[in-house]
Amino acid sequence: QVQLVESGGNLVQPGESLRLDCAASGSTFRLNTMGWYRQRPGMERELVALIDQYGQTTYADSVKDRFTISRENAKYTVYLQINNLKTEDTANYICYARDIVVSGKQYWGQGTQVTVSS
Repeated sequence: QVQLVESGGNLVQPGESLRLDCAASGSTFRLNTMGWYRQRPGMERELVALIDQYGQTTYADSVKDRFTISRENAKYTVYLQINNLKTEDTANYICYARDIVVSGKQYWGQGTQVTVSS
């Protein structure tokens, strides 16, 4: 089994920055792609960024210029650096991981709240 635990969410003002962390534990050998989704108020969950075991990244168009995803493979930890936060970035940010052993198996964290308000 795999567990994902996020941290780093906070209440911030527009233009500020945050770094979100996600630490995986358990059967971490099962994981290849990891990343972040978010759920904004009144909206469905959406992809933010992904990073595979080789460091290749994928970003949503809305965040590509301001968000950076990175990974420490030895620790099975992923980070999301968010710069120049906007009010529309307010969301619950949820860590995600894909199982390399069982096709289609996905893992989700509980999320960490980012609130951007002036």
